Amino acid sequence: MDKHYLTPLFSPTSIVVFAGKAGEADSQSRYGRGVSALIRESGFAGPVTFLDVSMSGTLGELAHSRADLAVIALPEEELPSALEVAGRIQCQAALIISSGVDEAHAKALHAIARKHGIHLLGPNCLGYQRPRLKINASVAGPLAREGSLALVSQSGALTCSILDWASKNAVGFSTVVSLGPNSAVDLAQTLDFLATDPATQSIVIYMEGITDARRFLSALRATANTKPVVVLKAGRKAAGSQVALTHSGNIIGSDEVFDAALRRAGAVRVKSFAQLFSAAKCLASRYRPVGSRLAIVTNGGGPGVLAVDWLTELGLALARPSPDMTAALLPQLPPLAVLANLLDLSEEAGPEHYRAAIAACAGDAQVDGILVIYSPRLDVDPAAVAEALVLASANIGKPLLTCWMGDETVAGAREIINSAGIATFRSPEAAVDAFGNIASFYENQQLLQQTPPPLSQLAKPDLAGAHILIESVLTERRKVLTEMESKALLAAFHIPITQTILAHNANEAMLIASQLGYPVALKIDSPDIPHKSDVQGVVLNVLNATSVRDIYNDMMASVRRLRPEAQINGVTIQKMSGKKYGREFYIGMVTDQPFGPVITFGAGGTMIELINDRAVELPPLNQFLSQRLIQRVRSAETLGEWRGAPAAPQEAIEHILLRVSEMVCALPQLREMDINPLIVDETGALAVDARIVIDNAQPLLHRYDHLAILPYPSNYTQEWPMPGGGQYILRPVQPDDADMLQSFVRKLSDQSRYYRFVSSLRELSVPMLARYTLIDYDREMALVAVYKERTPGTDGEFTETERMIGVSRYIANPDLTSCEFSLVVDDEFNGQGLGSRLMLSIMDVARHKGLSEIDGLVLVKNAGMLKLMKNLGFQIQIYVDDPDFKLCSKTL
Repeated sequence: MDKHYLTPLFSPTSIVVFAGKAGEADSQSRYGRGVSALIRESGFAGPVTFLDVSMSGTLGELAHSRADLAVIALPEEELPSALEVAGRIQCQAALIISSGVDEAHAKALHAIARKHGIHLLGPNCLGYQRPRLKINASVAGPLAREGSLALVSQSGALTCSILDWASKNAVGFSTVVSLGPNSAVDLAQTLDFLATDPATQSIVIYMEGITDARRFLSALRATANTKPVVVLKAGRKAAGSQVALTHSGNIIGSDEVFDAALRRAGAVRVKSFAQLFSAAKCLASRYRPVGSRLAIVTNGGGPGVLAVDWLTELGLALARPSPDMTAALLPQLPPLAVLANLLDLSEEAGPEHYRAAIAACAGDAQVDGILVIYSPRLDVDPAAVAEALVLASANIGKPLLTCWMGDETVAGAREIINSAGIATFRSPEAAVDAFGNIASFYENQQLLQQTPPPLSQLAKPDLAGAHILIESVLTERRKVLTEMESKALLAAFHIPITQTILAHNANEAMLIASQLGYPVALKIDSPDIPHKSDVQGVVLNVLNATSVRDIYNDMMASVRRLRPEAQINGVTIQKMSGKKYGREFYIGMVTDQPFGPVITFGAGGTMIELINDRAVELPPLNQFLSQRLIQRVRSAETLGEWRGAPAAPQEAIEHILLRVSEMVCALPQLREMDINPLIVDETGALAVDARIVIDNAQPLLHRYDHLAILPYPSNYTQEWPMPGGGQYILRPVQPDDADMLQSFVRKLSDQSRYYRFVSSLRELSVPMLARYTLIDYDREMALVAVYKERTPGTDGEFTETERMIGVSRYIANPDLTSCEFSLVVDDEFNGQGLGSRLMLSIMDVARHKGLSEIDGLVLVKNAGMLKLMKNLGFQIQIYVDDPDFKLCSKTL
């Protein structure tokens, strides 16, 4: 059960090939001839059998051809029969190499595969390569060089091109997978396998699109948590909705949303083919980035300035030498060296000078990465400088990148640097680009660790009132809320709004204005007019009753002339905000296909499309994510002291973003939203205008199925008493539980660790910790029991610390109807009912998720666990694949 379910596909021990009649090349297709030859030439150690789909013989005779993997490369009309034969000889996986199979035929092939329990890669793909296993089950070219990089591509042509490029650039692969349209085993499942593949250290992906956003992000998050993932996606051009009813819907393109999704998944996106492998090489190095400050060491000002210009363009920071570093380093450099911004070592710099500068940067806490630039000089040996750099790199724990400019004279130096595994580039801009990818990886890994709950720690919203309001509008067969309704919905989530009253005639308008106090703003109220200013439907700073009357009448006449078909409810009156130093922002929400709801933030006002200053983030949000969203917007700089205005509290915007996140999580009916303008000054934030679009929600199997990223399932948190007094909390695991989990594992007895992990390990590796703590709550669950210990100090005061005392876990099987469980309890707390509670609770979660069966393997020697399983009603059977285990199963 420890093996990944795609092991028979990607790591088979035996292969059967259906490629036409053996020895009759004319009867075989182009793909059939190609894959037959490449499989033979690859040197696969296991048995390979070539079968004809129309072969005669009994099923018993066919059974002798049983294999893990069936490779099928036949004409389209022969594919179903070949897949049927593969099922009858009990192949666990199949690969169909083909092109041009339409969706209907592909679905029929998927159905055959499901019937026989086959994991099917294809149709419409070029196959895959596993160089370490000597498997070339593809028609993408000769077997690639062995390496630690995995390539997954949704384009067959690009797969062939990359393999051809890699062979000339000494790039090796652990796995190469070509995925085409309509493949049963998709990108998400392939990533699932690569996340657990020990031969794969980093992954590059070329993709053109996805269908299931939740599953894709789930697999990508799990993979990027343990291995660097670099993505190149086609189709970067923004495509706003043609039927959008809000500013947000008009200006947010699908590519921006895809970028936001990759950030939350902890992956790095590159824009060109040239950047794909340089990014992968940098991220796969032994260095782990800790920030975006790059020190630049050079022997010429020009190349250094080019690097700084591109650094600024990318929004990265130049690490400037500290006074202490300057004082210590200058005596070791040539007389003409300058350390003002760049570390310009001058033309006279030799190997010893470069080595001193690199060592100084390595020891400076203000430096996150180092770029070393060398320009050829007549009296300096570039190879000697390269060797000095390699020696200096041995004690560096920061990213080190190099740029040896020129060609023939520095070729040998580049070879020395490449051999040491240090990234080297031909131009300063390319090197800075690579560091930008490293910095993005660091930032995105921080975003990956965030698992916000659906509701923040702020005051609880009026969910019942919000649902009543939405249902009443939908009952009237309307989708666009009026300004009054929109603000009422915001108020239900405690978002500060301006007092707004609807006037149905000019006399009402004058009365309302006098009650609110002048100056006031008048705005047309109509569900059919998305942008009021376009029809002269907004007038600000109205100072008296006469003006209110005249403006009301003129506005109604003007709007009826410009939009005669629009339903007009009247004119809203609201007091001007009176915020002398107010900054205008906007907060919005759009619904993307396929990622679902997306929250936007940016500069507000009537020209937000023109200003084009915005950032997007996928919900749910917490304070950390809200802060990062605000920081990505240029106009956020105005929140400080700006042009005589006092600083405005960023926390006010953060709170509103959290409230909008709550709205998105709780209300699947939301489609678009604009809060514009949101006026922020030293006293706080105020929503002046709002527009919300809703629609009937699609039936949801689970509460948050409309979100691409599942919120932290805080609803499963419980408190339970300990038999001897005190209590413990049972809750879903969190990413920051890693240290507590490591302490828990270390404290277990050798026997308990062996019973749980079937290994003599004494602690969990970093990838295992990441795998066990950052989980996809949709496909798996881990419940941890946390006990608060009170320890008396020397001063008599008690110190309270949290301690993990038990973990239960399930992982859904590929069929999504059953799951596999595991359980371990601190030896100190055995016999106190903790194991029973953990198992009962994890079964409740699995049942709630719609799973129907829970299974687990228990060592025969583990009598205590087997007894617990029997008491909980599990069926205990012999596990035929390994007599050391018992299979424990229960219907949920």
